[in-house]
Amino acid sequence: MTRVIATLAATGALLVSTAASAQLELAQKKNCLACHTIDKKLVGPSYKDVAKKYENDKDAPARLAKKVREGGVGVWGQIPMPANPQVNEAESLQLAKWVLSLK
Repeated sequence: MTRVIATLAATGALLVSTAASAQLELAQKKNCLACHTIDKKLVGPSYKDVAKKYENDKDAPARLAKKVREGGVGVWGQIPMPANPQVNEAESLQLAKWVLSLK
């Protein structure tokens, strides 16, 4: 029984790791990492800072997904985030949810 639980736990960790890896690959493919990193401010805020800022905001995934596609300015200072028309609606929501999951 212990062996089964350990196997299930390892499989779950692998699936989470694989999903996170896929999200990171999507962020790389869509050039998100040109301005953002996971844990340090670059041009824009770190993804962990974004996750912390919006951790209690139930509307954050949709709002951030829209900002990914349309761009914006003012929330993190006066450096604008450009629009990203190469990112479709489903991809932007996927990226927003991933960013918000980072702790």
